[in-house]
Amino acid sequence: MNSDASGTSLSEPLPRGLYIVATPIGNLGDITLRAVDILRRCDAVACEDTRVAGKLLKHLDISKPLIRHDDHASEKACDALVERMHNEAVALVSDAGTPLISDPGYRLVRAAREAGVAVTTLPGPCAAIAGLTLAGLPTDRFLFAGFLPVKDKARGEALQALAGIDATLVFYESGPRLVKSLEAIADMWPAREVAVARELTKLYEECRTGSAAGLAAHYSEHPPKGEIVLLVAPPGAEEAPEIDADAMLREALASLKPSQAAAQVGKATGLDRKALYARAMELKAE
Repeated sequence: MNSDASGTSLSEPLPRGLYIVATPIGNLGDITLRAVDILRRCDAVACEDTRVAGKLLKHLDISKPLIRHDDHASEKACDALVERMHNEAVALVSDAGTPLISDPGYRLVRAAREAGVAVTTLPGPCAAIAGLTLAGLPTDRFLFAGFLPVKDKARGEALQALAGIDATLVFYESGPRLVKSLEAIADMWPAREVAVARELTKLYEECRTGSAAGLAAHYSEHPPKGEIVLLVAPPGAEEAPEIDADAMLREALASLKPSQAAAQVGKATGLDRKALYARAMELKAE
């Protein structure tokens, strides 16, 4: 009888529940042994696109019922799938990478947990992490922010909201929208280092780094295809604006008491409120 590394028989049926299975983002050799085992022994596979999942299963010589489940699935369909998990082992896969990471599955996992269904995760390929390891940008702290908005105004607002975060920013982007996103980043953070990672794990894997403006110019001349990981370095010291606390306090004192002015300026700048209050009293006495 064949067994895996843990001693579990590969012919034994899986315990019922939900299994979150990461799949390759490009190179099919990146699928884990555990993922193959779960896909072979599960009762059904819930997937983002049955055609994509079908190709993977065919490559692995596995035949399973495929259940389409994406972000457009109705509450009724979600509930029916969770009900099935009370009696069967259901594997959840996305088209590529780890389910739920800018891919469908959040509502399903939440519903399964609320229904008392056992949920098991199988870690594996993830484009965001692969891009982060390849780019050479700081990895001690990073923020994954998914896809940037399509509209120019919304994209700018999204970037502005992330401006003060002291961490490498990680986005997903599509080929046709990459240049616009790079141009928006160049307008907002011209000094930051940026990386574009594409074709990850494939034959023509590429990670190009530089300024956002330089990368925008390159990809305007060489339009990319497919999905891309776009990374932005944390803010550097050269980006920190000089704070004219006196000017801010004088403006605030025109309509506020010294304590209120100090509180307002302290909130806006992060400066010590006691020191600001003392300075506000000095300015008030001038």
